[in-house]
Amino acid sequence: MKLIIGLAFLGILASLGSAFFFLMKDKSKSSRTVNALTMRIGLSIALFLLILFSYYMGWIESTGIR
Repeated sequence: MKLIIGLAFLGILASLGSAFFFLMKDKSKSSRTVNALTMRIGLSIALFLLILFSYYMGWIESTGIR
């Protein structure tokens, strides 16, 4: 489960980096920046739902603050 969450987090960071690259390269003249940011939001929501589902199924546990 840690591997899946880590890969999803890396995908989110890669999408954010590509959005920054497109923003600098295209000077806001194309929709590639918006598409990359939309992909980042979708990945973030999917990761959040995956974590909630994993907790519900018992695959991960809440440890709290120690």
